[in-house]
Amino acid sequence: MSTKGLLERLADGVVVGDGSFVVTLEKRGYVSAGSWTPEAAALYPDAVRQLHREYLRAGSDVMQTFSFYCSDDKIQFDRDAIDIHGHDTRHDLTSDEINNSACDLAREVANEGEGLVAGSVSPLPGYTQKKGKDYYVGELHKQCDLYRKKGVDFLLGEFYAHVEEAEWAIEVMKEYKIPVACTMRICSTGDKDGVSTENCAIRMVKAGADVIGVNCCFDPDISMKTMSLMKAGLESAGLKAHLMMQPVGYHTKEIANNPDGYFALPEFPFSMETRLLSRIDVQKFARKAYDLGIRYLGGCCGFEPYHIRAIAEEFAAERGKSAPGAYMSPGPNGLKMSVDAGQRKRATPEYWNKLVPAAGREEVKKLADV
Repeated sequence: MSTKGLLERLADGVVVGDGSFVVTLEKRGYVSAGSWTPEAAALYPDAVRQLHREYLRAGSDVMQTFSFYCSDDKIQFDRDAIDIHGHDTRHDLTSDEINNSACDLAREVANEGEGLVAGSVSPLPGYTQKKGKDYYVGELHKQCDLYRKKGVDFLLGEFYAHVEEAEWAIEVMKEYKIPVACTMRICSTGDKDGVSTENCAIRMVKAGADVIGVNCCFDPDISMKTMSLMKAGLESAGLKAHLMMQPVGYHTKEIANNPDGYFALPEFPFSMETRLLSRIDVQKFARKAYDLGIRYLGGCCGFEPYHIRAIAEEFAAERGKSAPGAYMSPGPNGLKMSVDAGQRKRATPEYWNKLVPAAGREEVKKLADV
């Protein structure tokens, strides 16, 4: 059980987040592509618990509740769509039932180490349907009231494409008197309403967020440019906040300025594997992010436990500890134990840092037509 909170940890140094849930569990057969909702927290708790444990073993400090898109508003939106398209729901769960199970699973695994539990807050369809702020606030209170009852350590709003919606969410989350983090799915061109990236950062902090940044939709390189603008915006306004990044685990160079992010790629969601980041890519990104002043580092869609382990390994010295499973992950040095001479020659960081990976197939495009 942890006694040190999020803000204290960030003041001390690096906080390692977790990684992909909906995309990873979709690959494993527990989430439906399209709706991307977390019924598995209630229907298949062992699957969700196992993924939490993989992230904890990889070095995650935070167990984020698997409650992405889990509001009454989103569940009703999906059921309306099902009525139109005739798809079988296979369950009749309420958002409270799913969120309750998600909280219990996250806390169970967090208590196996020294982890924090983040109550996950997501965009609501009611915002883009223009149902109004009063409706929005009421829906969000339902979810956050449950999080308060379950005793989450902080609230994390994420995946916002409109800074106004992020502001509304932050205002609600601040009422619960625990730390608030908020991230947007934007690039350097700003949000979907044309608000600049710098002003998005300023508005989130003025709304009350303790930690701000970006998540999802863009790769680490694109997200780094976005974070540079956010940091500059805060500095120009004389504001301070902790910074965080949780990018996707794919290379997405083609959509650097596309507000739709990696959803615009023709490979999304079923053929993204050739774009996966290597663990070497992740270590390089993590160090650059640290040098920029970002202290909360994790991942979103496509970020697997081994990616998170790469972050934890990169900052083992700064954090004064290794990931729980580090004894089984000696890195390149471990290849010295191989019986194969060719593998032993690769037992240096230099080899892996210089490697340009091949796709292993003739029919491959360097960049997609977007």
